[in-house]
Amino acid sequence: MSGHSHWATIRRKKDVVDAKKGKIFSKLARSIMAIARQGGGDPASNIRLKALLDEARACRMPKENIDRAIKKGTGELEGATLEEIVYEAYGPGGAAIMMDILTDNRNRTASELRKIIETHGGTLAGSGAVSWLFNKKGLIAVLQSAAPEDKLFELVVEAGAEDMEKVGETYQITCQPADFEAVRQAIEKASIPIESAQITKLPSTTVQLDEDNGAKILKLMDALDDHDDIQNVYSNFELPPSLMSE
Repeated sequence: MSGHSHWATIRRKKDVVDAKKGKIFSKLARSIMAIARQGGGDPASNIRLKALLDEARACRMPKENIDRAIKKGTGELEGATLEEIVYEAYGPGGAAIMMDILTDNRNRTASELRKIIETHGGTLAGSGAVSWLFNKKGLIAVLQSAAPEDKLFELVVEAGAEDMEKVGETYQITCQPADFEAVRQAIEKASIPIESAQITKLPSTTVQLDEDNGAKILKLMDALDDHDDIQNVYSNFELPPSLMSE
């Protein structure tokens, strides 16, 4: 798949670690609140909420946390009013960066993000500067040891997947967001365990970084990913083999 940047793979592994620490639960709760407020608390009629709840369960988020976040979103419980914003930036080496934000204070968040990005050698960009490089896609990861390649490829393509490629120890399956649920269900019905499944943004082209800029952008991406208001970070960088092996 052209344009599948290394950050998508790194982020998937990072999410597993963050989920074990419970760190990802607060971000998931904020997203659930915002999406439930916009489209209602019934996942049967709110497709975005259903996909997010699947992600929360995959991260083993406690049911009571999920239910509380939904109720805060629908107004059954008191909760903060969060605004959805997308910020764009350029990182070291010219890599494109997009950030999905949920904040209760736009000015505070903008100031904090600008400081983080500039401290790590990047620049905050205007709306539309890099968003044209990214496409919303369904992304499902299955361990290569979980299924034969030919069988899995035939299964997912028949269900609506666009592509499947080997990335590390996994098969990375991509599809249009509208086909995400059908592809996911086809894999599950075949009793093939899913490593991760999410609606994400993937770059159409990538930027190859040298070791110096690669090390800098990894520090920047970690700093952004750790910010409470940032729900998702996307980038189009590719790292040299020496950094990826680390």
